[in-house]
Amino acid sequence: MESLPTVLLKPGEADRILAGHPWIYHGEILRLTAQVGDGELVQVKDHRQRLLGTGFYNSKSKINVRLLSPERITPNEAFFEERIRTALSVRQKHMPGATSFRVVNAESDFLSGLIVDKYEDVLVVQISSLGMERRKKVIIPALQAIFSPRAIFERSDVASRKFEGLEEANGLLVGEHNGPMAVNLNGLKFETDLVGGHKTGMYLDQQANYQAVSQFAKGGQVLDCFSFLGGFGLHAARAGATHVHLLDQSADAIEASKRNAANNGLAGGCSFEAINVFDWLKANTAVKPHERVVPRFDLIILDPPSFTRNRASVPDALRGYKEIHLRALKLLKPGGTLATFCCSHHVSTELFQDTLLSAAYDTRHVLRRVATYAQSPDHPIIPMIPETEYLKGFAFELVR
Repeated sequence: MESLPTVLLKPGEADRILAGHPWIYHGEILRLTAQVGDGELVQVKDHRQRLLGTGFYNSKSKINVRLLSPERITPNEAFFEERIRTALSVRQKHMPGATSFRVVNAESDFLSGLIVDKYEDVLVVQISSLGMERRKKVIIPALQAIFSPRAIFERSDVASRKFEGLEEANGLLVGEHNGPMAVNLNGLKFETDLVGGHKTGMYLDQQANYQAVSQFAKGGQVLDCFSFLGGFGLHAARAGATHVHLLDQSADAIEASKRNAANNGLAGGCSFEAINVFDWLKANTAVKPHERVVPRFDLIILDPPSFTRNRASVPDALRGYKEIHLRALKLLKPGGTLATFCCSHHVSTELFQDTLLSAAYDTRHVLRRVATYAQSPDHPIIPMIPETEYLKGFAFELVR
């Protein structure tokens, strides 16, 4: 193997890397032993010249190096095929019946800057780092060799690309595909737009939770807030809910969820409303002085989009989370269940639960925690890489 340019770290900066974190920031670097082009492979050593690993370098990014391996590697097609097959085996082990799932989850699979989602026989690739962008020509053949997909799309439209000096890149890379497709999640089919849908098409990270939360729906009235394509609501309907009311601000999402309900034979037990969820909750909990809100629901699901993109906006986000929990608890029947989720990495599990319990205190309710949720197993959590853990959730039963 040819010698690589070396990135030397400052004293005291190696511990986090030795523990498994793949990011090296500009301020942690002591010096480079040779001139390095952005996107090139480098080796990283501590200040005593001990090898820490190899990865891609980018001077334009705050993350100057994204490590791929603690050893010297050659990032060719064979390397990516082996690494992706390893990631696939994790999904097959923990989600054996799934036909749509995330195959590669960037740092979770030691491929920082690369996401690959499998929607039945179509793949969607999202690249957010320069090093991975430069290896697209070997990544795509590796994916073809493993999956033989009908098509491969690119949805590299994330804002983080600009910090790597990259422009957005979207479009069909391989094969043929036209229009929305039916994606199977837990035996239900969801119409999914891989070209213009959220993220790479839909929220695969909730796949396991859709099924888990539905156990609380049988025989009850259900409210699904921020319903998107109807993931939670339609699982609840299939599980035997008396009725499910789905709310989402997007009229397109509501129309898609209506079609999904009809295609799964569940339309008769569902109603749909395109409306701002905050406005709906406020209007349905408004009472005159000395009146009380009449609880109407046995299961309420809150799965909002992230309220915060950075640490500075966390206080505002917490106010938003508290507001929707205050309103939802007023509509929940005694003995009913509130299933609630937060998808912001910047809001910890403890802080999210404290916000919910603060809402319970203000509404004079006592809650019993009956379940704790995380992202589906196709979005693996590596504890030494805190950024891999972002989705958290709870189910609370209203005691009184």
